Amino acid sequence: MDKIMSTRIDESVIQSIGMLAKKLGTSKKAVLENAVQCYAEKIASLKDVDILAQTLGSWQRDETANDTVLNIQATMRKSQERYKR
Repeated sequence: MDKIMSTRIDESVIQSIGMLAKKLGTSKKAVLENAVQCYAEKIASLKDVDILAQTLGSWQRDETANDTVLNIQATMRKSQERYKR
């Protein structure tokens, strides 16, 4: 789903976007999306950023899966005992 973004852009940049869109036979939206994607790829390659480490690092834990389950079970037991009174 597309989202709406409002921003102020220099008039010369807007004209360049329009000319590129006409020359390429695409929409201005497509020109902007492609430009941002290309820029992001360029920056990532220059800075040697590991995208997977940034986005998929949630699986790295200090405890084992079994320890996590035991902690959750203990917390649930405590919360249920609180309401038994």
